[in-house]
Amino acid sequence: MPRRALQYPQAFAQALHVMRTAIRMPEPEGPRHGAAGAETGAGADLRLIVLGDSTAAGVGVAHQSEALTGQLVVRLSERCRVDWRLVAVSGATTSWALRRLRAEDLGQFDLAVIALGVNDVKNGVPQALWARNTREILRILAERNGVRRIYHSAFPPVDRFPLLPEPLRHLLGQRAQRFDAALKDIVQEQPEARFLPLEMDHLDARHMAEDGFHPGAAIYSGWAERVERALAREPLEAGARRRTAS
Repeated sequence: MPRRALQYPQAFAQALHVMRTAIRMPEPEGPRHGAAGAETGAGADLRLIVLGDSTAAGVGVAHQSEALTGQLVVRLSERCRVDWRLVAVSGATTSWALRRLRAEDLGQFDLAVIALGVNDVKNGVPQALWARNTREILRILAERNGVRRIYHSAFPPVDRFPLLPEPLRHLLGQRAQRFDAALKDIVQEQPEARFLPLEMDHLDARHMAEDGFHPGAAIYSGWAERVERALAREPLEAGARRRTAS
């Protein structure tokens, strides 16, 4: 019997143990929408939506000001007024995000940052279903919500998460890498979408939250910086608004 097949029963038992014993960290306090900064010229307003799971929600820090959205808004508002909204919940999958986008008119936005997929990986969602959901999420954001630039964050290095024991860590890490490779191809299909590498080459337990699974403030800061740098390399044209689908 292949060694990999022998690992599955052990990994399943480990997954159940992690679910029972892992630290349950709450989503951080703080607002989920708002405005910051001031106009610096004609068409300087930027409408931002952050969509995703517990990492988008900021789990791992105490307040939204330390999380991805809060730190990103601070960076972007130094150059323009930012109207922003956070749509995220712990445990969210691509199916949850798709239902939310279809059920509610979230508004019109210029910039979207997505952090989704890890729960699809760990929950055993088939890759084909995840891929269909991801394509539809990108399409709706562009066509219904008028988003002109979508940064879909890469999958994190699950194989280096301190919380996960071996071989569970290795098996989930490999699955996340397969999804990540597919994600790069999917975002290329949508003109508004961009793949955002996380560049966590030096990740260790010191950068993680207490639970050994979620980011700490330093990782969220680096994440926000990468979005800012990507946008600086390829700025959005001021005042240009995409026509929404009827």
